[in-house]
Amino acid sequence: MEHLFSLLLVLWLGLSFWNRQEQRKRMALLAEYLRPYQIEKQMESLMNGYLRVLGEQDPVRQEQVWGVLQDTERSLQRQFSAFVADLQRAEGDTRMAPIPYQAALGRYLGTEGSFDLREVMQVHARGILACQAADTEEDAESRKRRAFAMTAELMLMQHSCHWYCRSRALASARLHAQHKTSYGQVLAAVTAGTRQAYSRLPGMPAAGR
Repeated sequence: MEHLFSLLLVLWLGLSFWNRQEQRKRMALLAEYLRPYQIEKQMESLMNGYLRVLGEQDPVRQEQVWGVLQDTERSLQRQFSAFVADLQRAEGDTRMAPIPYQAALGRYLGTEGSFDLREVMQVHARGILACQAADTEEDAESRKRRAFAMTAELMLMQHSCHWYCRSRALASARLHAQHKTSYGQVLAAVTAGTRQAYSRLPGMPAAGR
């Protein structure tokens, strides 16, 4: 029994070390493709801007802020679409899976039990585009609903990046720590197109799980 425990401990330590090495490779790969863009900075600016404009009481000032936010939305959407196009050329392990040690083991599950980061990012690109302001005039409630959906899309995209680099569990924990919300709550708030696309990915958990 003692020998079995020692063997299992060695295997666990080896798997943990291997997984950490693969996580570092994944973080380097994603950072390489994100480096030319200001996506994270614009995400932060946009989400903070939504909070600010929704609390603004002066109608004139509110209209000015919405105008600035629409410009930021368009810039973010363009940059994210360019990033996703660049990412399609990525060489390396881009498989993701809802299992522990997915950085090391995800690639061995095949297409039935894992999915591709590049495909997930395409889902997010379509979701961000769907939430972008239209050229027609919006009323206050429409703006509020769209800002809520865009915020959820951006949080879910960030969750996917952290999932790819680490794991689903750590991504969800980071989402809660940063934004005080759960994966299920975020998935419930994104556009219907994003939810449907996510549900078709192999092994993707349903909202609320």
